Amino acid sequence: MKVSLASAMGTCFGVQDAINLAMSPEFSNELTIVGQLVHNPQVSESLKKNGVSLVPGVEEIDKIKTKKVMITAHGAADKTKKLLNSAGFTVYDASCPLVMRVHQTIKSMVNKGYFPVVIGQKDHVEVKGIVGDLDEYLVINNEDDFQKIHESGNRRLGIVTQTTQQRDKVEALVAKIRALDYVDDVAFVNTICQPTHDRQVAVHELADQVDLMIVIGGFNSSNTKKLVHVCDEKGIEAHHIESFDQLNKDWFINKQHVGITAGTSTPENVINEVHIKILDIAKEIENHTLLTS
Repeated sequence: MKVSLASAMGTCFGVQDAINLAMSPEFSNELTIVGQLVHNPQVSESLKKNGVSLVPGVEEIDKIKTKKVMITAHGAADKTKKLLNSAGFTVYDASCPLVMRVHQTIKSMVNKGYFPVVIGQKDHVEVKGIVGDLDEYLVINNEDDFQKIHESGNRRLGIVTQTTQQRDKVEALVAKIRALDYVDDVAFVNTICQPTHDRQVAVHELADQVDLMIVIGGFNSSNTKKLVHVCDEKGIEAHHIESFDQLNKDWFINKQHVGITAGTSTPENVINEVHIKILDIAKEIENHTLLTS
């Protein structure tokens, strides 16, 4: 059984910068992260072991016991940062620059008279941050949401996208929005981040070569789910796991070529552990086949 790694996978620079900042010795036992720094359980555990406290969100501000707080890599609205400052906290910002580019882009569109629209998941923390400072907006995830545009009565739309969306999906949705008879003008800026796109392209290419894909990343990681979706679209069996101990030997029986990829929040050591375990499984299956042949 051959095992191949995707040409682009694992932590992106925005995630790694956020982790490095939060793990800085100056914060030991004196920092609370407001939200999940990145969507990866191993990272969260490492932070806790390093003395960092975590609260689910700013709505639980009363549970913050440290003076220093940190905004996650997913970004946050300015009003959230101001709320924390006004409550007496010192705020450190680990927002990914590519996420903040989305914030700046949509605000610029509003200033130019466009009604703001975000293509993404309305309940995702990144999207909540993007729209958090807007007076009005729409979040569109698929064609079923087009009725929202009609009901809003806005005919001049400024569209951005959550950074972890799939490019093909976004471009198709924008083309269909442009064709709506109740829309006159669409300004669109593709704000999918390059690392996300690179990983989607890499898994798309690898899926053409394998008969099984293992996708590593947090179960609540949007970009990791998109990697699974790419495999589903290509008809390739894929299993989404968070760690090596979730691998099932039965998945690999009669498989000739296994691919491994990982989302942008998945650390290298987690990928290595999965890779080693899969190589062990491959050897075990091969030895069993030799003994029974």
